[in-house]
Amino acid sequence: MLAQIPFPEISPEIFTLPIAGMEFSLRWYALAYIVGIIIAWKVSIRAVSRPTLWSGTAPLTKPQLEDLLTWIIFGIILGGRLGFVLFYEPAYYLANPSQILKVWQGGMAFHGGFLGVVVASWVWCARNGVSKIAAADTIALGVPWGLMLGRLANFINAELWGRPSDVPWAMKFPSMCHNTVLQGCEKAGEWFYTGAELTRHPSQLYQAALEGALLGLVLLFLAFSRGALKTRGLVTGVFIAGYGTARFIVEHFRQADAQFVTPDNPFGHVVLGLTMGQLLSLPMVFIGVLIILWSKRQRIA
Repeated sequence: MLAQIPFPEISPEIFTLPIAGMEFSLRWYALAYIVGIIIAWKVSIRAVSRPTLWSGTAPLTKPQLEDLLTWIIFGIILGGRLGFVLFYEPAYYLANPSQILKVWQGGMAFHGGFLGVVVASWVWCARNGVSKIAAADTIALGVPWGLMLGRLANFINAELWGRPSDVPWAMKFPSMCHNTVLQGCEKAGEWFYTGAELTRHPSQLYQAALEGALLGLVLLFLAFSRGALKTRGLVTGVFIAGYGTARFIVEHFRQADAQFVTPDNPFGHVVLGLTMGQLLSLPMVFIGVLIILWSKRQRIA
C-alpha cells in the first residue's frame, strides 16, 4: 500500500527555550488544551451573558463560571490521567505506581477526563447551590472545540493512528514509536509489512471533524438559534450522545491500543467485537438519550 497523501512533517514542539540549563518546550498538544479551555470559556460566557437564551435568568454569573472553570481544569487532568491508568494500562501502573503522576510522559483518556469533569462540576454546584444540569448545559457548549484541537494535536504528533487502509486519502505515518508504544503495528497480522509501505486512515482528522467541529456546530445551532437552553438538559444530552456516537463510529477506523492487539485479534476487540473505545462510548450514547428524553418530559410538564 503506497501512501496517497504525504504526512505533513510538523514538529510536535512549537518552540523550545533554554532556561537555567534546562530546555522547556511548548508543544502543540499543550497548546490545544490551553486554547480549547479558552474557547470553551468564551462560548460559555457568551451564553450566560444572553438572558433570552434561558428560561428565566442564566444559571451562572461570570465570576461563578470562572471559578467553576478552575475545578473543571483539575477534573480534566486528574480524571484523564486516572482514566488512562485504569481503563487502558492498569497492570503496568499497578506494577509501576510511581509512573501514574508523570502526565508529561503522555497517557490521557477522554472518558476518564469526562468523568473527572462530571465529578468536579457536581461537587462545585453542590457547594454553590447552582443547578447541576443547567451548569452542564453551559459547559457542554464549548467542549467540542477543545476536542477538535486535541485531535488535531494528536495528528501532528503522529499518534493514535487509524487502521491500515488503502483508501485514496490514506497516509503513511512516521514509523517511530511514540513513548515506546507501537500501537499494534508490530502485531498487525495479515497487515504487517515493513512499516515503510503501511498506510492508514487519518482517524485523528475523522475525530476532529465529527466529535469536534460537527458536534460543536450542532450544539451552537441548538443553543443560539433553536432555544435549546430553555429546555434544561437538552444540550447536555445531545453532547453526551453525540460524542458517544461519533467515537463509536470512528473506532471502526482507528488502530486499537497495543495492549489489546494480538496476532489473532488485529482489531483489538475487547468483548463482543467491540474495542475499548466503543465499549466506553456505548454507555454515553445510552445516558445521553435518557437525558434528552428526560429534558423533553420536563418541558412538557
